[in-house]
Amino acid sequence: MEEDLSQGALEFLAGGSFSELFTEEELFPSEKKETKIENKEKATHCKTPEEVLKSTFGYESFRPLQKDIITNVLSGKDTLAILPTGGGKSLCYQIPALIMDGITVVVSPLIALMQDQVSALEASGVSALFLNSSLDWSKYKESMAAIHRGEIKLLYVSPEGLASERMQNLLLSDDVHVACITIDEAHCVSEWGHDFRPDYLSIANIRKQFPDAVCLALTATATLQVRNDIIENLGLKNPDILIASFNRENIFLDVKRKQRPLEQVIDCIDSHKDESGIIYCFSRKQVDELTEKLQQRKYNVLNYHAGLTDKQRKQNQDAFIKDKVSIMVATVAFGMGINKPNVRYVIHYDMPKSLEQYYQEIGRAGRDGLPAYALLLYSPDDIRKIRFFFDEAADPEKSEKLLQGMIHYATSKSCRRRQLLKYFGEETDENSFSSRTDEEKRSCCDCCISGPAISTDVTIPAQKYLSCIIRTREHYGASYITDILLGSKQERILNNQHDKLSTWGIGKDIKREGWLELSDVLIDEGYLNKSDEYNVLSLTFKAHQALKNRSPIVLPLKLAKASEKDKYLDTSPLNHLATIRRRKENPAAETYYITDAVAIRIVKELKQWRIKIAEENNVPPYIIFGDKTINDIAAKKPRTHSELKNIYGIGEEKADRYGSAIIRIVVG
Repeated sequence: MEEDLSQGALEFLAGGSFSELFTEEELFPSEKKETKIENKEKATHCKTPEEVLKSTFGYESFRPLQKDIITNVLSGKDTLAILPTGGGKSLCYQIPALIMDGITVVVSPLIALMQDQVSALEASGVSALFLNSSLDWSKYKESMAAIHRGEIKLLYVSPEGLASERMQNLLLSDDVHVACITIDEAHCVSEWGHDFRPDYLSIANIRKQFPDAVCLALTATATLQVRNDIIENLGLKNPDILIASFNRENIFLDVKRKQRPLEQVIDCIDSHKDESGIIYCFSRKQVDELTEKLQQRKYNVLNYHAGLTDKQRKQNQDAFIKDKVSIMVATVAFGMGINKPNVRYVIHYDMPKSLEQYYQEIGRAGRDGLPAYALLLYSPDDIRKIRFFFDEAADPEKSEKLLQGMIHYATSKSCRRRQLLKYFGEETDENSFSSRTDEEKRSCCDCCISGPAISTDVTIPAQKYLSCIIRTREHYGASYITDILLGSKQERILNNQHDKLSTWGIGKDIKREGWLELSDVLIDEGYLNKSDEYNVLSLTFKAHQALKNRSPIVLPLKLAKASEKDKYLDTSPLNHLATIRRRKENPAAETYYITDAVAIRIVKELKQWRIKIAEENNVPPYIIFGDKTINDIAAKKPRTHSELKNIYGIGEEKADRYGSAIIRIVVG
C-alpha cells in the first residue's frame, strides 16, 4: 500500500494550528486574492453542466447517465453510480465541483491516479490539487494554504489521508466548505470486491462530520452484493443507484486455450504493431520471465510487480504512460491508477481469479472509445494455481464461487459479451443479440465470429478420447490425454509406459486444440466429469453406455483436422482483426480509419508535437490531447480559433494554449 503523507505532513498532522503554520501573507497574499476572485468568476460564469462540459472539457454531449449523476449531485442527492471503465466517471463530480460553492473532496486509492487526474484538470484550466507523500513539506504546506484561501475546487486524498485528524480539522474550519465527498473505486469498500481496502471502511464515520456534503460513490464493477456493501459501508443516505450498461462495445473479447503461450502473445503484439498493450500474469516470476523473453526478441517492453523497488515501479509505469515503452507485463498490482486512453489491447497470460477482476482489467483497453482487443489465454494449470492459494483466502467458499464464474466464461461456446453482461445483472434480449448484423458479430467476440456450432458426428474421435481416459485409469487431465493421442514422447509418458497403450498416437489426424475442444464439449454434454482440484477426467454413466452400445456421438463442434490447411486459424478473431487493419495501407491511419494524405500527415505531425509538449510539461501525452482528439483534428482540419472549439476534447483553455500550434500543423 502506498504511503499517503510525507514526513513534514506527518509532523503537521501530529499537532499545531493553521495560525502556527501559516503567516497572514502566506494565507492571503494579494496576488492570491486576485486568483481567488478570478476562479470564482470563472466558476460562476458557466452555470449549467452543458456549458461546463463544452467550455472546460471540449465535449459536445454527455455519455449515458452522466447528466443524471451530475443532476443528483447538484441537488444534494447521495448517489451510487456504476459506469464502465472509460464511461466518464470523473466528469460526474468534476463538473458539479465547478458549479457548486465550496470544495469537492475526492477519495482516491492510488497516488498515480491522483496525479493523473490533477494534471488533466490543470491542463483544462481547473484549480485542483492532491495531498500525498509525493509532495515535499513546503509544497504540502503551500497546498494546504491554498485550500484555506478557497482557491481549490477539487482536492484528491487517499482514505488514510482523509482519516487524519488535522485533515478533518482543515476541512471543518470556518473558511472551508465541503460541498461534495466523492469516493472513487468504491468497490474497495467491499470484501466481495476484488480490490478490498480496509481503510475505505473509515470513510462512513468521517462523512458524518460533513452532514451537508453530498456523497457520490463511483465504480466500474459491482455485483449486487458489492453494491449493497458500498451503500452500507459508506453510509449513503437513501441513495439513487444508477447503473450504466457494462457493455464495452469497442472491445473485442477473445478466449483461447493456452497452447504455445509465448507465440500466442507475440501474434497479438504483432497485430498491434507500435500500439500500447498490457499483459497480465499470475505471478512476479512469470512477469519477469515473459518480459525477458519479449525483450530478447526486441520488443519494447517493461515489467511491473510488487517485487520491484518503488523507484523502479514508478519509472516503468511512467515510461508506459508517457508512450516511451509500448508494452507492460504486470501482475494485478498494475492498472488501477492508469488512465491511459490509448491502450489498444489487454492480454491475460493466465486466467484471472474472477470475472470482476477480468472485467476491470480488460476495461483498461480502449478507454478512448476506439477499437480495442482483449485476449484471455487459459489452461487447467491456471485453475490449479488459483486454487492453491484458497487456504490463505478469508473465505475459500466465496473464492471458489468467483472462480467458477470465470471458468464458465472461459470454457463456454456462447456469446461472451452476453455472458459478461448477465454476470453483472444486465439482462439482454436474446432476440436482439441473435438479430445482430454480421459486422456487429465480427466486432463482438470469438464465439460470435465462429457462429453457432453445427452438430457433427464425432463418434470415432470421441471413442478414441474416452478409451484413452479408461486406459490411463482416469488419473489424468485433458492435456495429458491429448499428448498420448498425438503420440508424444515426453518423459512423463515414457516413464508411465503410456507409449505402449493402443491409443498412443492414434489421434494425429486432429490438431491439439481440436482434441482439447472435444474434451470441453464432452464435459458440457455430460460424457465426462472433471475434478475440481486437479481437473482429472473421468467417464460418466452416459459415456460408458455410449461405448458399450457403440452409440453415435453427435456434438456441437467442428474439429480442426491436422491434415487441412490452417483454415481454423485464418478465421480466428486475432487474424480477423489483423485483416481489417491491413486494409489501411498507411500505418499512421490504421487505428483511425483516415484515408486522405493530408489527414495522415496531420496525425503524424500532431503526435510528434504532442510528445514534445508533454515532455516539456512532464506529463503523459494524452494529458495534452487524446488520440481521439488528434483524429478529429485530422478529419475536420480546423484553420481558425473558433473552428478549434468544435474539435472533440478541446475546451477554451486548450484552444488558447495550443491553438496556434495546431493550426500551424493543419495548414502545413
